[in-house]
Amino acid sequence: MKIFITGGDGFLGSNLVRVLLNRGYELRILIQSGRETNTLKGLKLELVEGDLLNIESLKTASIGCEAIFHLAASTSIWPSRSEIVNKINIEGTKNILQLAKDLNVKRLVYVGTANTFSFGTKESPGREDTPYLGNKYGLDYMDSKYKAHQLVMKAVEVGLPAVVVNPTFMLGPYDSAPSSGAMILAVHSQKLPGFAPGGRNYICVKDAAVGIANALEKGRIGESYIIGNKNLSYKEAFSKIATELKSKPPKISIPQWGILIYGRVGCFIARMTGGKPTVSYPMAKIACDTHYFTAEKAVRELGLPQSPIEEGINESFNWLKSNGYIAK
Repeated sequence: MKIFITGGDGFLGSNLVRVLLNRGYELRILIQSGRETNTLKGLKLELVEGDLLNIESLKTASIGCEAIFHLAASTSIWPSRSEIVNKINIEGTKNILQLAKDLNVKRLVYVGTANTFSFGTKESPGREDTPYLGNKYGLDYMDSKYKAHQLVMKAVEVGLPAVVVNPTFMLGPYDSAPSSGAMILAVHSQKLPGFAPGGRNYICVKDAAVGIANALEKGRIGESYIIGNKNLSYKEAFSKIATELKSKPPKISIPQWGILIYGRVGCFIARMTGGKPTVSYPMAKIACDTHYFTAEKAVRELGLPQSPIEEGINESFNWLKSNGYIAK
């Protein structure tokens, strides 16, 4: 089977393509014109240039493909409201849905986010049947991913064979941005002043890649699957990272009011200077909540692996170090 993949050169995508290649699939990866693809070097796959917002370029790039993995998205959270974020995440998904229909694909796997569902506590974590709560943060990234998810569900109602996977916070190699790797770097350098009162769900990116690859054949059409593993408070997560890296975790518990003030000040300074805040007010609000989820459904139906989070921490650190993000 020949598979068309958007976002295949990103953090999750770079891990996913390796899983799919090992299973013998033929891959065609959509790449933005002029974009570097260092995380894909040396792999046996086909790279084609195209634009999510140009349906004709997508049609040309995907000729002959029988399945689609749609990972590409804008994860920008500054500014909080952004026209381009909405265009990429909503209009881009509309184009992929039209493409899947035109190609008459056997399966579309859409990669959303666990934030599409209600987050919860460790005792009562968020599940696939809980409603969206992310609109409280005022972030076009979250809102647009939720809207795109709904577009996929509507397409299923009219016959599109689609499955949605919803990853949580991933740790591991090929994080060239870096995204989650920034947390690893911060703990390693001991630059974090303290920790927020909230928490989140973590998963090794290698496990997420396997679960998402499995959705191609094991996922039930019209179903969504939270791709996650361990719920940890920020204090627990930073301590675990510090232990693995033989570093020192932040010890100061910053109260909610302090986090929120820091976020407001960060936004004010960014607007005055034209820069980007280290922590925006919406991100400060998120840091105060417990974004806990359960991946029980994906473990049961997709065979989602649940490797110890420590493996993802070390794999992330080792990749960052070997690629020059950390001084040897």
